[in-house]
Amino acid sequence: MCYEVITTSLESNLFEQWDFLGNIPWMRATLYDFYANVLVIFLWVCYKENSHLSKILWFILLVCLGSIASCIYLLIQLFKLNKDADLRELFIKS
Repeated sequence: MCYEVITTSLESNLFEQWDFLGNIPWMRATLYDFYANVLVIFLWVCYKENSHLSKILWFILLVCLGSIASCIYLLIQLFKLNKDADLRELFIKS
């Protein structure tokens, strides 16, 4: 994901092409879909995290990095689990 985002960013500037891209119905649908997913994931982050600073930081990362930040957050949560923990513990607040 990181490689694809970086190489695409180097080849094409989204802000220069926004007038064209913003007029494509699928682009608008993709953005609505993306931000709906960010909202759901952010609600889970708010449930899991205790610190307001941490919540704000993860919100910024989710909005700016999208699925990259989602995967990082999930990996962090998975690495925090004990080896004998079941998957249910991933979703409950520690």
